Amino acid sequence: MKTTSHIEQDMQKAKATGRDTRKVVLDRSIRANVPLRKTFVQAPPGAASRHGPLKQFVTGRDLRGLKAYLMIVAACSNGDNGWSTRHDSAVWARMMDIQTTATDQSARTGAWRTLRRLEDRKLITCSRSGTMITVTLLREDGSGRSYDRPAGKTGEDLFLQIPATFWTKGHDEHLDLPALALLLVIAREKPWSAFPAEKAPEWYGWSADTHERGLKKLLDLGYIERMKTFTKAPLAPAGYTGVYRYQRTAITRPRKPRKATQTTTTKKSAARPSRTKG
Repeated sequence: MKTTSHIEQDMQKAKATGRDTRKVVLDRSIRANVPLRKTFVQAPPGAASRHGPLKQFVTGRDLRGLKAYLMIVAACSNGDNGWSTRHDSAVWARMMDIQTTATDQSARTGAWRTLRRLEDRKLITCSRSGTMITVTLLREDGSGRSYDRPAGKTGEDLFLQIPATFWTKGHDEHLDLPALALLLVIAREKPWSAFPAEKAPEWYGWSADTHERGLKKLLDLGYIERMKTFTKAPLAPAGYTGVYRYQRTAITRPRKPRKATQTTTTKKSAARPSRTKG
């Protein structure tokens, strides 16, 4: 009977997980929240189609690709390396959790193929040298234009924010594709907005059933909350109509920047003239 040595057991215990890898990547980006242009989810009013690039992930059932793309935005959007990030293909595979169900070589291949799908959608460019893969962000709207940090000054430049804790605390690991898509949809809008399922095909490009399943999953996980509001409707049988409205819970809301109270106090103390006894 084949047995596992203590050395092999210790090595497995020491091996980094996908969450470990994502945490280090986010720590290096030094961001409490990750910005993502709203045009990724939905095109601005007046566009020929309201569908954003997110539609392609949902209709293509590409959960791995969507998670990988959001992590790339998180890793690159601080601009320290020209909107690029570079890792060994095995690290990319671990970041995407491919190594849990594939051999090392298959995982490396799977990571490269995932990145190439994102490149085909004009969301990134990628290149490799040996086992190293470099990824560079492009504009979130899928236009293929160069990336720049969103400032929120125009309709096409408005952005939503995802807290880094979404990844570092493993909240992303509980989401299926409809739920992750709907989380981005809700993050795009103001708190307590309505998201009618019958509008999903027109507004986002996926089915009403997918829309409803995403909302239900988020509610079950406690990532969003809802309330029902009522409007007077004299011609309705009941005399009123009701609609559900949703917002993110504290788990998935952007983090507020910490106040540097200690630093401020220290500076004030340093600026205050010292008193001497006469």
